[in-house]
Amino acid sequence: MDLAPPPAPKTTSHSDLDAARLRQLLAQQEAEFAAVLKQRDHHIQLLEEMLRLAKIQRFSAQSEKLPFQIDLFDEAELATALEDIAGRLPEAEPARPRPSQRQRGFPPGLKRQRVELLLGDAEKAGATRTFFTKVKEELDYIPAQLVVLEYWQEKAVFAAGASQDPAPATADGGPTLVAAARPPHPLGKCHASLNLLTQVIIAKYADGLPLYRLEGIFKRHGAELSRSSMAHWIIRLEDSFKPLLNLLRETQNSGAYLQGDETRIQVLKEDGKTAQADKWMWVVRGGPPNQVAVLFEYDPSRAGSVPERLLMDFHGIFQADGYSGYAAVCRNNAITRIGCWDHARRKFVEAVKAAGGKQARGKPTLADIALGMIRRLYRIEDNIKGLDTAEKYRLRQQLSVPLLNELKTWLETQVGKVMKGGLTRKAMEYCLNQWEYLSGYCQRGDLHISNVLAENAIRPFAVGRKAWLFADTPHGARASAACYSLIETAKANGLEPYAYIRYLLEHIAQADTLEKWEALLPWNVPLEKCAKKVPFFDKGK
Repeated sequence: MDLAPPPAPKTTSHSDLDAARLRQLLAQQEAEFAAVLKQRDHHIQLLEEMLRLAKIQRFSAQSEKLPFQIDLFDEAELATALEDIAGRLPEAEPARPRPSQRQRGFPPGLKRQRVELLLGDAEKAGATRTFFTKVKEELDYIPAQLVVLEYWQEKAVFAAGASQDPAPATADGGPTLVAAARPPHPLGKCHASLNLLTQVIIAKYADGLPLYRLEGIFKRHGAELSRSSMAHWIIRLEDSFKPLLNLLRETQNSGAYLQGDETRIQVLKEDGKTAQADKWMWVVRGGPPNQVAVLFEYDPSRAGSVPERLLMDFHGIFQADGYSGYAAVCRNNAITRIGCWDHARRKFVEAVKAAGGKQARGKPTLADIALGMIRRLYRIEDNIKGLDTAEKYRLRQQLSVPLLNELKTWLETQVGKVMKGGLTRKAMEYCLNQWEYLSGYCQRGDLHISNVLAENAIRPFAVGRKAWLFADTPHGARASAACYSLIETAKANGLEPYAYIRYLLEHIAQADTLEKWEALLPWNVPLEKCAKKVPFFDKGK
């Protein structure tokens, strides 16, 4: 029996519908690919920007001055407004000679020794008279030397029954002995003199010499002085300095205007943290007028509890960067917080540097434009720095506040046009988020546009850290903080650091009352101010 073949399957032609669907799918895929490529290009641009900035930070100069920094605005109006300021400014100091120019003579404060060049008897035989003329000056250097001080104590013996004051009486009525008083030493029994202790402190914390280099220097001078011994002396002195540092903290917090900053420090043996973990050195600068204190504080944490402790009794104006850890103490203590334009400007400088070769072609970026506007704010500050606080406040309200408003409006308009995650976008967002703080310096005439004084105070620590690299223990880090505090406070008050530390070591062992401790404060010691003699000392006025 023949079987009929199965019927063929029914097919419906949808060629037109399939083509439309195919075109739709292709368009969808192209859109997805375009989005992926756009995201990839965005990521590549961010990586290239980060790479350029990393190369610049590692291999280029760290100056924030830019070779291509133009003023994009007409400053005729600003120049006109500043003309009347020039007449009220104090006369400018005479310009210092350029380093390439020869400076004749030496400072009159240096000791002078006369060296006479004599004629022989035969050369001046028959002369009617002789005289001397000064023909040249040489700057001589007397190398340091180590000297052993031998203390010999005189003692007197008094026979039994002899009346001698202040000879002590003995119970058995026998002979008595009286010894000359020993000079007090801050470390008690210690074989390092006050001069040697001072030199170790100044060499490490003012000149940035690590202790192992000092060990080699002293060895060349003929003495085996180990770095562990020097470190032990410094750590022991930290306990002696504590009452003075507490008094400096109380004086500082009684002022109306402080500046703060913090930086990293590596401490190897901190409980609960690895040697590589970040620890922090905090610095607060300021105080009452003519009583400026610069105080360092080591803490393994960067939490907000640290500034709460440092600013516990402070209720004035505090200036710092945008770190959020300061928010709690400012809120709880009713502290008025203001920001730092140096930090904001630095972010735009990084964006300009990371932009690569665009500046070389003369095409300004948005970061260039922002820097030009910020530059106008700094120019105003340069022109009014010689005026009194009332006049500064008036001119800031007249000149700086309108420029700030203009800059804020421009940032709000441009921030949405910049690539997300880029350095320029981050700089703009930082300024807008911190605007209330950044514009705060215009509230009074005695405030600064940035916390550069605190940054300058912490710079010697940053420089020294490159040499000694780390602290071994937390006690050593706290001792370093104490030494930096005393040295930078001395400089802020116009005192030569060596002279001040030497004076402290001479008198600190006898300070047993509050009055004696107050007499050791830098503005109370009978030492000559030397800010005019040593140019790098900044009194911060």
